[in-house]
Amino acid sequence: MEERILKNQRLLRLGITTGSCAAAAARAASQLLLTGILSNEVTLVTPSGKELSIPVNKISSSRDMSEFMVIKDSGDDPDVTDKAEIYVSVRRAENIDIDKNAFYFKGFSELFLDGGEGIGRVCSEGLEQKIGQSAINKVPRAMIFGAVDDVCRLAGYRGRLLITVSVPNGRELSEHTFNPRLGIEGGISILGTSGILEPMSERALIDTIELRIKQLAAMGAENLVFTPGNYGQSYAHKYLGIDETVKCSNFIGEALDMALVYNIKSLLLIGNAGKLVKLSAGIMNTHSLYADGRREIMTAHSVLCGADKKTAERLMSCLTVDEMLEILDKEGIMHEVMQSVCTAIHEHIKRRTKERIDFGVMLFSEKYGFLCQTEGTDNVIEKIKGEI
Repeated sequence: MEERILKNQRLLRLGITTGSCAAAAARAASQLLLTGILSNEVTLVTPSGKELSIPVNKISSSRDMSEFMVIKDSGDDPDVTDKAEIYVSVRRAENIDIDKNAFYFKGFSELFLDGGEGIGRVCSEGLEQKIGQSAINKVPRAMIFGAVDDVCRLAGYRGRLLITVSVPNGRELSEHTFNPRLGIEGGISILGTSGILEPMSERALIDTIELRIKQLAAMGAENLVFTPGNYGQSYAHKYLGIDETVKCSNFIGEALDMALVYNIKSLLLIGNAGKLVKLSAGIMNTHSLYADGRREIMTAHSVLCGADKKTAERLMSCLTVDEMLEILDKEGIMHEVMQSVCTAIHEHIKRRTKERIDFGVMLFSEKYGFLCQTEGTDNVIEKIKGEI
């Protein structure tokens, strides 16, 4: 696609989802099978209403089967599936045994959809699909079924068809996705809600966080550990013996909201002070693009704890929280200041969660280790360890 979007002060090229690729290949394959028309490009209207023209490549065909392939174009998104080859075969299925886990659509014809090589299989509860089904999400399924059903109507075909999606190197690609952590084994997922891939999509990240929380809740988890990134995960493992965490990235506010939606009873947030101090000012998206305020926050709490004007000026000239901690450590007020920060964090999270959940927050730094924790944190840790 040549259409672009303004993102982070750059014009970035949009891409297409694996769902759009599969739908395009399915349309081309069914068209050749049922009408004899060979296409090098097909047109789709995506769920977002945009019309896409997608190049397709014929792989093979016979009287009973046709297979096409689409090369995924992720645009300017750093997606692991960029340039992946999405194959779709469509075959007459009157005399074929259909796997009981295949998806079914009764339209003009009876259509069945399944995943082949390189498409993951669901092995855990809590996902949209049932255990044993292929990891083809709801919107892509509707796109694929809709594309083939359209061709069936045009061709006047009312028989059974089996549609199979495959990605030859999908197993290898899946190791670089969230699938192994989500209980999806053997390959990638066929995804997409709008049909268009927006570069560095925040929505996609938030959806992944929600899916993980939903899945853990469905498995019976009532107490969760959130970490913004790898540092928090390492700290949870090394010092608390906790391995199962939900990486919430910068979307702490959204993660808290999701915990309420899925009836989580308690949660522990563990992270580096360089990111989490922002929470003490009510900043719930901690990406620097949206807000910073670290110097102002640390300086304000330092003054509340007795720092003089000279110290405040030095803090305001720092670039990192670690630099500020070094100054505060030399002044002998580091832990007092950080506890003041934690008290403010407690108030903001209590307000965000409407006091409907028990929570604890732990802040640390690579240099100084543990810095502070909010009220009630020890009780939350006990609950989490009791569930392990």
